[in-house]
Amino acid sequence: MVVPAKDGRCLLEEEWRRALHRLVAERAFEYGEFVLSSGRKSHYYFDGKQVTLCPEGAYLLARIIIDKIRNDNIQAVGGPTIGADPIAGAVAAVAYLEGLRDLKLFVVRKEPKPHGKRRWIEGPPLTPGDRVVVIEDVITTGASVVKTVNVLRDAGCVVARVIVLVDRLEGGAEACARLGVPLDPIFTIRDFGGTL
Repeated sequence: MVVPAKDGRCLLEEEWRRALHRLVAERAFEYGEFVLSSGRKSHYYFDGKQVTLCPEGAYLLARIIIDKIRNDNIQAVGGPTIGADPIAGAVAAVAYLEGLRDLKLFVVRKEPKPHGKRRWIEGPPLTPGDRVVVIEDVITTGASVVKTVNVLRDAGCVVARVIVLVDRLEGGAEACARLGVPLDPIFTIRDFGGTL
């Protein structure tokens, strides 16, 4: 049974968030010297796939995303390959169980296929005017999210927001803001300050 908390949020949602935080802290961080896709150096590496490709993590993340978008008139959810791929699959399964059977899931390629239909966007066809949410496991500078938002806008979609598992707080929110799209991180790197 879901019990409302004093601030109006449900206790179950907070339990999901705590459990997901534990998984991220335990499984997703490696320490050392790393070069990120942006070219920046970092003393830690966040490997979201260690969470999004485990059953508990996939389920918890999908539950939280579904709850975030449930009342927002969203027609589709997806994001850049490969970070969004397992998240989109998990959201599809949870959406089905929740009765959201018209929700379209998609992934955006790094480049269009050189053969076949040469598509940027894989999944059920998106319709101009569809309200979409972009998902990703981690955002650093926001380059892949910006590219994804532009591909979706070129297809006529309205990008309502970007939801990420972890924001590294290295410019991603600002990059989204320049596009006029709010970033909605489930966690920021500050939520793991005790482990970094």
